[in-house]
Amino acid sequence: MAPRMLLSMPLHAITEVYGEAGLRERFLLELETFPEAERAQLTGALDLAARLHAGDRRVREPYLNHLLRVAIRIIKYYGVRDVDVLTAALLHDAVEDHPAEVAGLAPDSDASGSHAALTAAAIAELSRRFGPRVAELVRSVTNPEYDPERDRHEQYRAHVAASLERDPWARVIKVSDFTDNGVGVVHTTLDKAVRAATKYRPLVPKLRELVGRPDTPLSIAAKDHIMDQLDLAEERFAALLDD
Repeated sequence: MAPRMLLSMPLHAITEVYGEAGLRERFLLELETFPEAERAQLTGALDLAARLHAGDRRVREPYLNHLLRVAIRIIKYYGVRDVDVLTAALLHDAVEDHPAEVAGLAPDSDASGSHAALTAAAIAELSRRFGPRVAELVRSVTNPEYDPERDRHEQYRAHVAASLERDPWARVIKVSDFTDNGVGVVHTTLDKAVRAATKYRPLVPKLRELVGRPDTPLSIAAKDHIMDQLDLAEERFAALLDD
């Protein structure tokens, strides 16, 4: 297959047929027209994400596949070429999943401290490496430590709504992440799909409202595409939960 054929393939089709290598190649093809300095920043972010998530899996696939799809979707379907947004997309789970490693600490180090301290140290390191805007975008899409006495899904949705209210560019990252998890719910096992649908379904109306706002920095075509994807996610959630 000619590598450029990847540019015409849906992202989950690339995943199924060519795996991580195919998604990496697709990402590099998307970057061909970016300035050299921006390509260097994005490949550096990809290298860091690959190292941090090397042992992480999403059922049948490396976790890095998810991060690549989120970033590629923002370029291809949302028409966004903002290097900081794309860097944050690649690293959007780094602080949440691996704060000690991002901060340069051993995960079990006595110096690692509390969750809040680890998060702050990791955000500071991202700011040092990629700039404060990238760090703040990652902070906006990083879930806080949850109160074990309260429903986790409710806390997740409240955090998402609050963080996306104040950060329009974070909405772009989150909606691509949501699309990969929500529309992509058919690409996982049934039990995981049901859990995901239960978690994400109540968030759809809020995402729809946020994406439609004038301050969300996307074209009308991109917003229309996202609305179609939210419709499809709702159809799939209904098939899982209402049958």
